[in-house]
Amino acid sequence: MTTSAPETLYVDTKRLSCDGGGGALGHPRVFLEMGGDDKVECPYCDRLYIFDPKKSADAAGPASGTGN
Repeated sequence: MTTSAPETLYVDTKRLSCDGGGGALGHPRVFLEMGGDDKVECPYCDRLYIFDPKKSADAAGPASGTGN
C-alpha cells in the first residue's frame, strides 16, 4: 500500500492556521507562522504551505490564511 504525498497549498499570507480539513476527521487547529521563510509545514498533517504573494484571496481559495 502506498501513501500519498502531503498536500501543498499556496497562500498569500505568512500567518495562517491549519485544522487538517475534513471537519471532524481533521486535527486540532494550529496557528502557523513562516517568519523569514517562504514555507511552513503543519506538524499534524504535514501539509506544506508556500507563500506566493501573487495569490489573491479569491484565487487562493479557502486555504488563504485559514488552512481549511
